[in-house]
Amino acid sequence: MTWCPKPFVLRVLVNPVNTDTAKATVRDAQEAATAMGLQIQPLNATTIGELDSAFETMRRERADVLVVAGDAFFLNRRTQFVTLTARDKIPAAFSQRAYVEAGGLMSYGTDIMDSFRQVGVYTGKILKGAKPADLPVLQSTKFEFVINRHTARALGIEMPPGVLSIADEAIE
Repeated sequence: MTWCPKPFVLRVLVNPVNTDTAKATVRDAQEAATAMGLQIQPLNATTIGELDSAFETMRRERADVLVVAGDAFFLNRRTQFVTLTARDKIPAAFSQRAYVEAGGLMSYGTDIMDSFRQVGVYTGKILKGAKPADLPVLQSTKFEFVINRHTARALGIEMPPGVLSIADEAIE
Protein backbone atom coordinates (compact mmCIF):
# COMPACT_ATOMS: atom_id res chain seq x y z
CA MET A 1 0.00 0.00 0.00
CA THR A 2 1.45 3.33 -1.07
CA TRP A 3 1.01 6.34 1.14
CA CYS A 4 -0.15 9.41 -0.72
CA PRO A 5 -0.32 12.82 0.93
CA LYS A 6 -3.54 14.77 0.69
CA PRO A 7 -3.85 16.84 -2.48
CA PHE A 8 -2.54 20.38 -2.15
CA VAL A 9 -5.52 22.74 -2.00
CA LEU A 10 -5.36 26.46 -2.61
CA ARG A 11 -7.99 28.22 -0.50
CA VAL A 12 -9.26 31.43 -2.09
CA LEU A 13 -11.18 33.78 0.17
CA VAL A 14 -13.51 36.23 -1.57
CA ASN A 15 -16.29 38.62 -0.63
CA PRO A 16 -19.15 37.68 -2.99
CA VAL A 17 -20.73 41.10 -2.46
CA ASN A 18 -17.80 42.46 -4.47
CA THR A 19 -19.00 40.43 -7.48
CA ASP A 20 -16.49 41.42 -10.16
CA THR A 21 -13.45 41.03 -7.94
CA ALA A 22 -14.70 37.75 -6.46
CA LYS A 23 -15.40 36.21 -9.88
CA ALA A 24 -12.11 37.39 -11.36
CA THR A 25 -10.12 36.16 -8.35
CA VAL A 26 -11.70 32.70 -8.39
CA ARG A 27 -11.35 32.45 -12.19
CA ASP A 28 -7.68 33.47 -12.12
CA ALA A 29 -6.92 31.18 -9.19
CA GLN A 30 -8.60 28.25 -10.95
CA GLU A 31 -6.60 28.91 -14.10
CA ALA A 32 -3.32 29.08 -12.18
CA ALA A 33 -4.16 26.03 -10.06
CA THR A 34 -5.03 23.97 -13.13
CA ALA A 35 -1.72 24.91 -14.76
CA MET A 36 0.13 23.75 -11.62
CA GLY A 37 -1.97 20.64 -11.03
CA LEU A 38 -3.55 22.01 -7.85
CA GLN A 39 -7.10 22.15 -6.56
CA ILE A 40 -8.81 25.28 -5.31
CA GLN A 41 -11.47 25.76 -2.70
CA PRO A 42 -13.26 29.10 -2.84
CA LEU A 43 -14.46 30.41 0.50
CA ASN A 44 -16.91 33.29 0.91
CA ALA A 45 -17.09 35.85 3.69
CA THR A 46 -19.27 38.96 3.83
CA THR A 47 -19.47 39.34 7.61
CA ILE A 48 -17.17 38.93 10.59
CA GLY A 49 -19.06 35.74 11.50
CA GLU A 50 -18.53 34.27 8.03
CA LEU A 51 -14.87 35.24 8.19
CA ASP A 52 -14.51 33.42 11.52
CA SER A 53 -16.33 30.42 10.04
CA ALA A 54 -14.04 30.36 7.00
CA PHE A 55 -10.98 30.34 9.26
CA GLU A 56 -12.50 27.63 11.44
CA THR A 57 -12.99 25.51 8.30
CA MET A 58 -9.38 26.13 7.24
CA ARG A 59 -8.10 25.28 10.72
CA ARG A 60 -10.15 22.08 10.88
CA GLU A 61 -9.01 21.03 7.40
CA ARG A 62 -5.41 22.17 7.98
CA ALA A 63 -5.31 24.55 5.04
CA ASP A 64 -2.19 24.42 2.89
CA VAL A 65 -2.26 28.01 1.68
CA LEU A 66 -4.65 30.95 1.42
CA VAL A 67 -5.08 33.67 -1.19
CA VAL A 68 -7.18 36.62 -0.04
CA ALA A 69 -8.97 38.64 -2.70
CA GLY A 70 -8.66 42.40 -2.73
CA ASP A 71 -11.61 43.82 -0.81
CA ALA A 72 -12.15 46.79 1.52
CA PHE A 73 -14.00 44.58 4.02
CA PHE A 74 -10.95 42.31 4.25
CA LEU A 75 -8.42 45.15 4.30
CA ASN A 76 -10.18 46.73 7.27
CA ARG A 77 -9.69 43.43 9.11
CA ARG A 78 -6.04 42.89 8.20
CA THR A 79 -5.02 42.55 11.86
CA GLN A 80 -7.58 39.78 12.25
CA PHE A 81 -6.21 38.06 9.13
CA VAL A 82 -2.66 38.27 10.41
CA THR A 83 -3.68 36.94 13.83
CA LEU A 84 -5.70 34.04 12.42
CA THR A 85 -3.19 32.99 9.75
CA ALA A 86 -0.40 33.07 12.37
CA ARG A 87 -2.49 31.10 14.88
CA ASP A 88 -3.36 28.44 12.31
CA LYS A 89 0.05 28.57 10.57
CA ILE A 90 -1.51 29.24 7.18
CA PRO A 91 0.76 30.84 4.57
CA ALA A 92 -1.32 33.60 3.01
CA ALA A 93 -0.94 35.89 0.03
CA PHE A 94 -2.71 39.23 -0.13
CA SER A 95 -3.33 41.93 -2.71
CA GLN A 96 -1.92 44.85 -0.71
CA ARG A 97 1.27 45.53 1.19
CA ALA A 98 -0.71 46.77 4.25
CA TYR A 99 -1.32 43.13 5.20
CA VAL A 100 2.41 42.37 5.05
CA GLU A 101 3.23 45.47 7.06
CA ALA A 102 0.76 44.18 9.68
CA GLY A 103 2.50 40.76 9.73
CA GLY A 104 1.06 38.85 6.75
CA LEU A 105 3.37 36.65 4.71
CA MET A 106 3.34 38.27 1.28
CA SER A 107 1.47 40.47 -1.13
CA TYR A 108 1.38 41.19 -4.82
CA GLY A 109 -0.73 44.00 -6.11
CA THR A 110 -0.93 47.53 -7.37
CA ASP A 111 1.34 50.11 -5.82
CA ILE A 112 -1.23 52.20 -3.91
CA MET A 113 1.08 55.21 -3.66
CA ASP A 114 1.48 55.24 -7.44
CA SER A 115 -2.31 55.11 -7.78
CA PHE A 116 -2.61 58.12 -5.46
CA ARG A 117 -0.04 59.94 -7.59
CA GLN A 118 -2.16 59.24 -10.69
CA VAL A 119 -5.23 60.65 -8.91
CA GLY A 120 -3.23 63.79 -8.11
CA VAL A 121 -2.20 64.18 -11.75
CA TYR A 122 -5.83 63.82 -12.86
CA THR A 123 -6.98 66.32 -10.25
CA GLY A 124 -4.36 68.79 -11.43
CA LYS A 125 -5.52 68.44 -15.05
CA ILE A 126 -9.15 69.02 -14.05
CA LEU A 127 -8.22 72.06 -11.95
CA LYS A 128 -6.38 73.45 -14.99
CA GLY A 129 -9.57 73.18 -17.06
CA ALA A 130 -9.58 69.68 -18.57
CA LYS A 131 -12.97 68.04 -18.86
CA PRO A 132 -13.11 64.78 -16.89
CA ALA A 133 -14.94 63.05 -19.76
CA ASP A 134 -12.01 63.89 -22.07
CA LEU A 135 -9.39 62.27 -19.84
CA PRO A 136 -8.42 58.67 -20.61
CA VAL A 137 -9.18 55.86 -18.18
CA LEU A 138 -5.95 54.61 -16.67
CA GLN A 139 -5.10 51.21 -15.34
CA SER A 140 -2.41 50.58 -12.77
CA THR A 141 0.93 49.83 -14.34
CA LYS A 142 3.08 49.64 -11.23
CA PHE A 143 2.83 46.53 -9.09
CA GLU A 144 4.80 45.45 -6.05
CA PHE A 145 5.75 42.13 -4.48
CA VAL A 146 6.38 42.38 -0.73
CA ILE A 147 7.50 39.60 1.62
CA ASN A 148 7.59 39.55 5.42
CA ARG A 149 10.69 37.50 6.25
CA HIS A 150 9.86 37.36 9.97
CA THR A 151 6.47 35.80 9.19
CA ALA A 152 8.09 33.37 6.75
CA ARG A 153 10.49 32.19 9.47
CA ALA A 154 7.62 31.86 11.98
CA LEU A 155 5.80 29.64 9.47
CA GLY A 156 8.93 27.57 8.85
CA ILE A 157 9.25 28.81 5.27
CA GLU A 158 12.70 29.50 3.89
CA MET A 159 12.38 31.99 1.06
CA PRO A 160 14.63 30.94 -1.82
CA PRO A 161 17.16 33.59 -2.90
CA GLY A 162 15.50 33.72 -6.33
CA VAL A 163 12.18 34.71 -4.78
CA LEU A 164 13.80 37.29 -2.54
CA SER A 165 15.66 38.74 -5.52
CA ILE A 166 12.41 39.56 -7.34
CA ALA A 167 10.67 41.03 -4.29
CA ASP A 168 10.29 44.79 -4.33
CA GLU A 169 10.72 44.73 -0.57
CA ALA A 170 11.52 42.14 2.07
CA ILE A 171 10.30 43.34 5.46
CA GLU A 172 12.18 42.13 8.52
